[in-house]
Amino acid sequence: MTDALTIADFKERARRRVPKLFFDYADSGSYTESTYRANEDDFQKIKLRQRVLVDMTNRALESEMIGQKVAMPVALSPTGLTGMQRANGEMLAAKAAEDFGVPFTLSTMSICSIEDVASVTKKPFWFQLYVMQDRDFVLDLIDRAKAAKCSALILTLDLQILGQRHKDLRNGLTAPPKFTPKHIWQMATRPLWCLEMLGTQRRTFGNIYGHAKGVTDLATLNAWADEQFDPQLSWKDVAWIKERWGGKLILKGILDEEDATMALSTGADAIIVSNHGGRQLDGAPSSISMLPRIIDAVGDQMEVHLDGGIRSGQDVLKALCYGAKGTYIGRPFLYGLGAEGQSGVTKILEIIRKELDVTMALCGERNVRDLSRHNISKGLAQASGR
Repeated sequence: MTDALTIADFKERARRRVPKLFFDYADSGSYTESTYRANEDDFQKIKLRQRVLVDMTNRALESEMIGQKVAMPVALSPTGLTGMQRANGEMLAAKAAEDFGVPFTLSTMSICSIEDVASVTKKPFWFQLYVMQDRDFVLDLIDRAKAAKCSALILTLDLQILGQRHKDLRNGLTAPPKFTPKHIWQMATRPLWCLEMLGTQRRTFGNIYGHAKGVTDLATLNAWADEQFDPQLSWKDVAWIKERWGGKLILKGILDEEDATMALSTGADAIIVSNHGGRQLDGAPSSISMLPRIIDAVGDQMEVHLDGGIRSGQDVLKALCYGAKGTYIGRPFLYGLGAEGQSGVTKILEIIRKELDVTMALCGERNVRDLSRHNISKGLAQASGR
């Protein structure tokens, strides 16, 4: 088999290995999926300035995200049901990220628990928090993340209600899956996936099962999850979360300049420009299209990161050129995980690193910290204005 060279190659390998209902969960957006598509497409509209006859030696990709040194300004984004792409998926991805030198973020809706991931890692990872109506459960989650020595808390702001994802409804998605004839057939055609799943006890939401009140089996877990996202979550809630957490706090889901300026008053350490991977408000603008406006709104008063649509090292570079201090990959690392497990995640990171390094050099830059809007080409727009 030819070696996979791109993230798209890993996507197709994952499609062949992971049961359809779980692959579709990772590879879907809400309603028409227009925002999901725009996240990727809008990166392709950005053109770079090619520079020549500059010294390209001694290039450096190392940077910092919220004061933490990183091998490159890329983190693994929080993704739900990661452990259903591959058995023990969150643990495998966390180890790959740790070895590579980039942050891993564990989702509240993970299959492996906070404690599971802490048991296989040596360095602190990040934790993403959904605020539920059961505030005692939320406080317990924060305390568990602190006990696991997580070094940053990412508070997701854009999931007060769930955007409808048609693929999930048509597939009848649950975790663990219900054994309908359709699901049995999907899994029967993925024997290696099934074999690995038989070897693990981690097949449901590890951060919830056994921790939330009244959750004793699959039926009560599903009912609890359906009812718990809090539509009353507001800016005032950031204060008590920040106080309880006491560490680095990142706000995820900012897609508007007004919200970005409001985030400044919360005392958070960073914001993530994100539309939840196109899985919430269908018809919202892409993350990359809003990044320059949000950077202009907050200036250097707060660190700004970007999540959504990154499928290459070139995409990472374009986000950095517009002022992002860090970027996140969700679907790309899931494709690598589904295709080849921990080594697949490592290969995805290697692909992004190589593409970022080569593209930076061809733009005439030697240090990732020096990238800015001067590396963006005006292209045809500039020519037509002459």
